[in-house]
Amino acid sequence: MAGRPKWATPHRKARLVNLFLRSGGFCVFGHRPCPYPQHHHYEPYTEGVIRDWVADDRAQAEAEWRALERAMHGLAERKPERGPFNATAKDAFYAQQPQYYIEGLGVSGLTFTAFVKVRLASSYVNLFVDIGKALRGVSKHRRRKAIRYGKALPLEVQEKVDEVCGQAVRHYLARS
Repeated sequence: MAGRPKWATPHRKARLVNLFLRSGGFCVFGHRPCPYPQHHHYEPYTEGVIRDWVADDRAQAEAEWRALERAMHGLAERKPERGPFNATAKDAFYAQQPQYYIEGLGVSGLTFTAFVKVRLASSYVNLFVDIGKALRGVSKHRRRKAIRYGKALPLEVQEKVDEVCGQAVRHYLARS
């Protein structure tokens, strides 16, 4: 896939442009007729700078990967009893798990109102929650973009949708 190289951040591109403007494409140290053969001209100098940037980016990505790997495996138990998902790990997992997950938005074919498909945590149960009233403050264009393409709703509307979904889940759990 052709695209912009990863090293080409706006700050780095600005530094290359500044260097070119200072050197005029010749000696990067500012000498017009450069008397020193060991001085670099613009092209070879920038190639070396770009190689350094690529190496720095690679080292940073590797350091981030190591930190992530350390964080993921840092709390692992050495000898888990009854499998890797013992009682302590299970309690920690369920304490961090949300009550429900919103899987998608849609429009009912019967009532032509918007609804949300909600999956209860640690369950196969799906609820279809009517959110027609929560979307009243949103334009028709924005509603369609959210439903068809998964675009984000405004923050206030998303909070209303979360509140309606939370009420529906609490009602379902109280009845079952």
